[in-house]
Amino acid sequence: MSEWKEYKLGDLMQIKYGKDHKHLADGTYPLYGSGGIMRFVETPLYDDESILIPRKGTLNNLFYLDQPFWSVDTMFYSKIKKDIVFPKYLFYALKTFDLASLNVGSAVPSLTTEVLNEVLVSIPDLPTQIAIAEILSSLDDKIELNNKINQDLENLAQTLFKQWFIDFEFPNENGEPYKSSGGEMVESELGEIPKGWDIGTLKDEFGINMGQSPKGDTYNETGDGMIFFQGRSDFGFRFPSVRMFTNDPKKVSKKFETLISVRAPVGDINMAENDCCIGRGLGSISHPRKLFSYTYYKIQSIQEELKTYDNEGTVFGSINKETLGNIKTIIPPFSISNDFDVLVREKDSLIYNFTNQNQQLSNLRDTLLPKLISGELEVLTKKTVKKLLKSGEGLIYE
Repeated sequence: MSEWKEYKLGDLMQIKYGKDHKHLADGTYPLYGSGGIMRFVETPLYDDESILIPRKGTLNNLFYLDQPFWSVDTMFYSKIKKDIVFPKYLFYALKTFDLASLNVGSAVPSLTTEVLNEVLVSIPDLPTQIAIAEILSSLDDKIELNNKINQDLENLAQTLFKQWFIDFEFPNENGEPYKSSGGEMVESELGEIPKGWDIGTLKDEFGINMGQSPKGDTYNETGDGMIFFQGRSDFGFRFPSVRMFTNDPKKVSKKFETLISVRAPVGDINMAENDCCIGRGLGSISHPRKLFSYTYYKIQSIQEELKTYDNEGTVFGSINKETLGNIKTIIPPFSISNDFDVLVREKDSLIYNFTNQNQQLSNLRDTLLPKLISGELEVLTKKTVKKLLKSGEGLIYE
C-alpha cells in the first residue's frame, strides 16, 4: 500500500504568469487562454510539461500540456517538480479541486499565486501516481479518439452533401455525377439548378417548431420528467449534454430532429438524442418523411446565412418562426434526398453510438477520479479497467 503525503501546491510546482501575445506573429505554437487555444504563434513561452490554470475568468478550466506553448497574461502556467510529482497525476489531482471557490476577485473571478501556493495536495509515491494517471488517461484518450472519429464522420457527410446538393454531382440513373456528366440544368432565382428541382422556402420542405420554456419551478437536475434544453449552451459536438429536466414540458422535439439555436447566437445546430422539451432559445426542424440525416446536413449547409440574424436590428440576435420559415432554398426531389439520407444514416448512427460511449466513459472517469486521487480506491489494473469499460453497453477499450 502506497504511503500518501500532503504537500502545498507551491512545493510541487512553480506558478508562472503568462504573457501578452499581441506582438507575436502567427506561427505553429498553440496560444492558450482560459477557453482553450486562441491562435497559433511564432515562438513558445515554455516547452516542457505544464499545467495551465486560469488567473481570471473560468477558474476551473485547467489544461495539461506536453508540447511547447504560449499562455496569455490571464493564465498561469507551471514548472513542475518532476522529482516529487508526476505532471499528469498532479493535473488530475487539481481537477478534483473547486478552484472557483478560491476566487479573490469581485466583478471578474480571479486567482493569485499566493492563494494557489497554499492549496494542499495529497500524493502517493511516484509509481502509484503514474499508475493512477495512466488509468485516467486511458479513459480521456478513448474519449478524444471517439471525438476525432465523430468529426471525421461528420466531415465526410458534409462533403457528400456538398457534392450532391450544392455542386449537383449526385448520381444520375447510370451512377455518374449528374452535372459533370451533362445533366440538364435550368435557370432559377437562386442560380442554375438541375431540371426537376424546385425553389421554395424552408417551411415548404420542413416542419418548424419553436421552443417555449416551462415555468422555472418545474426544472430539476434529478431526472424527473422530460429532458429540457434551454439553448445553445447545452450543445455538445453533436448531441446535447443533458443537464436539466422538467415535469411540465411545453414544446417538444422528437428524437433525431434537428435542433437550432434561435437566440444569441442564431444558427448553431444539433440533433436531439431523445424526445426533449425545448426552451425559447431553441427551435426544431423536422422532415415530414423523417429524413433526419438529410435535414441535419441541409440546415447545417445554411448556417452562415442563419448567423446573419445574430445582430439583425438588435443587440440580442434572434430569429422568429416566420423569418426562419421564409428562407429561400433549393428543394430536390424526394428520391434524391432519401437516397442521401440512407447513405449517410450509417455514419450518423456511428456518431450517435460513439457519443453515448463517451458519456459512459466520462461518467466512469468522473466516478474514479476522486476515489483514486483521495486514496479511497486502490489503483486498478488495466485488466480491471477493461472489464469496467466493457460492462457499459457498446463500450470498447483498446
